[in-house]
This record gives sequence, C-alpha cells and structure tokens, in this order.
Amino acid sequence: MGNPNDWDRLWTPHRMSYVKGEGKPADSSSGDHCPFCRATQVDDPLVVKRGERVYAILNKFPYNSGHLLICPNRHTPNYVDLDADELAEFSTFTVKAIEALKAAAAPEGFNIGMNQGATAGAGIAAHLHQHIVPRWGGDANFMPIVGGTKVLPQLLEQTRDLLANAWPED
Repeated sequence: MGNPNDWDRLWTPHRMSYVKGEGKPADSSSGDHCPFCRATQVDDPLVVKRGERVYAILNKFPYNSGHLLICPNRHTPNYVDLDADELAEFSTFTVKAIEALKAAAAPEGFNIGMNQGATAGAGIAAHLHQHIVPRWGGDANFMPIVGGTKVLPQLLEQTRDLLANAWPED
C-alpha cells in the first residue's frame, strides 16, 4: 500500500458542519433550528424557486452539480402528512425541477427519492425533502471511487442562477 502520507489530499473543510450535524433539528418539533425552515424565512441564496406551499433549493452538500431538494414550507418529517395541496405542488415542483435541469445542464438521467427518517439515511430527518440528482454517463469517475472526493465543476451560486433562469413558467 505504501505510505499513506505520500497521497495528495483534497480538503473539503466545509463538510465538517455536515459531519457534525450542525444546524440539524433534534426532532420533528424543533422547527426553529431547521435549515429548511430557515430557508422559508430568509432570502436564502440557494433557493431556486418558491411556491405557495413548497420550494426548490440546491443541496448545500451535493452529490452532483444541480442536486436539488424539493421541500414543503411546513415543518413535517413525513410524506404521508402532506395535505392534498402540498402533495400537488410537491409533485409539480418535481416535474419543473427535472425540466429546469434538462434545460440548464442536459443530464442523461436522474436519481429521485426521499430518505424518510434517520434510519433510512435522511441527513435532516425532521423536515421532509426530496432529492433530485442529475446524472451523466461517467459522472462516477475515479475521483469518488479512488479519491473519496466528488469534483463539482461549478459553484453553487452559478448552478442556482442557471436553474432559476431555466425554471419553467407556470
């Protein structure tokens, strides 16, 4: 294996807040400490589009460029607790997010899904959110496999502007 200190390292110190769980609500009742609730109350620069009941925001710790989250405005951990109007807008925002990503970045596919609950892998289990991850052939290259690091070719702010401009009109 050689000396591990001979390896070059790519540092991602911004991820330490994610690893430590900083800013995560302790449970479903603690909306005051929820980053998704904060995004509804302030002008968050990562929000791509706001609706009446839900919004689309870039993932602060993305798997790929353009990794979007669809979040209800209401602080709830469970998909089944969304009312009919929230469900309809949640679905509409998913479609529009896919359309915006196709227009802005021409991905070849998508991973779309939710990790509901901490045991299922939700990083912020207290506030429901759906991931929309654009995928391109070969996007899982040697960097994440060998280097354990994902290379994103664009700043989040640039990605946000591209997607906001490509978001389909109502």
